[in-house]
Amino acid sequence: MQKRKSIIVLIVILTLTVLAGFFVYPGNSVSSKLPWHLGLDLVGGSALVYEVDLSNVDPSGYDEAVAGLKEVIERRVNMFGVSEPKVTSAKKGDSYQLLVELAGVDAEDAARQIGATPVLEFKEVKMGEDGNPVYIPTNLTGRFLDGADIAFDQYSNEAIVTLQFNEEGAGIFADITKKNVGLPLAVFIDGQLITAPVVQQEITGGKAQITGGAGGFGIDEARNLVENFNAGALSAPIKLINQRKVSASAANDSLNKIIFAGLVGTAIVLLFMALYYRAFGVVAGFALIIYTLLSLGVFKLIPNFTMTLAGIAGFILSIGMAVDANILIFERSKEELKAGHSKEQSIEEGFKRAWTSIRDSNTSTIITAVILYAFTSSFVRGFALTLGMGVLVSMFSAIFVTRTILRVFIEK
Repeated sequence: MQKRKSIIVLIVILTLTVLAGFFVYPGNSVSSKLPWHLGLDLVGGSALVYEVDLSNVDPSGYDEAVAGLKEVIERRVNMFGVSEPKVTSAKKGDSYQLLVELAGVDAEDAARQIGATPVLEFKEVKMGEDGNPVYIPTNLTGRFLDGADIAFDQYSNEAIVTLQFNEEGAGIFADITKKNVGLPLAVFIDGQLITAPVVQQEITGGKAQITGGAGGFGIDEARNLVENFNAGALSAPIKLINQRKVSASAANDSLNKIIFAGLVGTAIVLLFMALYYRAFGVVAGFALIIYTLLSLGVFKLIPNFTMTLAGIAGFILSIGMAVDANILIFERSKEELKAGHSKEQSIEEGFKRAWTSIRDSNTSTIITAVILYAFTSSFVRGFALTLGMGVLVSMFSAIFVTRTILRVFIEK
């Protein structure tokens, strides 16, 4: 009964492994439905480092301001057709930096596309004694704008521009419009006036729309205004301080080298296990292949996961952790065999006695990976993610898969 159950479980594992193999190997219909997302160090591209000027932002709002910057830059890059932008933040002393990684994009083109991203300001308009308008700054800036979009009036079918403010910005905007009903509200980007629509009524809820007056907006005019709003929806100015380019050929060469190194290292480990532990080692090697395919399948299923060179290094390290667990189990089993127990009893007892050591060592590694992922950024997080997930899957492989295989093929 026990063996029959183990055979069924093994068939399920093998089926999942085969499916995972089709899923992770590029070039087939199954894999193409969810392609790999590769970092710029594997496909080439650019890395841009921006310094954030938070001098005009209250210290309590630093984190919110930087988070808003990341969203706006991602929107701006997407607007230029660059797919899969990766924007991360890092604190350097008292200042903040943003790292923008764009796979497959030239560094100069990327810097030009993101540009010297402008600052958006809303100002009240009063008439001066000389009859010229005077623009009075308000607390409403781009940091409170979630985004702008194009819509069409349901009656006239004319293009209009819609604005969406965040919760705090909605309150500020309501106060400003209440004081300025019937008056223009000027919008500036980098000190340049782009539009000054007249406030028709107090606007609450954080949603507003701008019409083009009697003649309405043309599509190009509305689109240009939306782009200006979205580009300027920044909580603080940013400055490009460094840029790095990774050529596609160099990235491909690095990818080939690390894959080759991983395959050679894994083959040597499998050979050692087979020579030293014989039948046990062959089982461990088989379980290791299953572990590799299942782990890659898990990585590919993680939303927005990007594989990098550091991530591959973390995965290869987790392979060593998986083999280490098998070695602990086999050594414990050999001790039981020497004590005169049967193969079946020795293996079961070996798994039981090795489990506490495997659990404790892998738990410490997982805790380290969690700390690295939570308190670092960029490629270190990729390394931590693949290492942590790989160790979790390796525990499943060593304890469950290896034991199932042995239960099926062991001779009492």
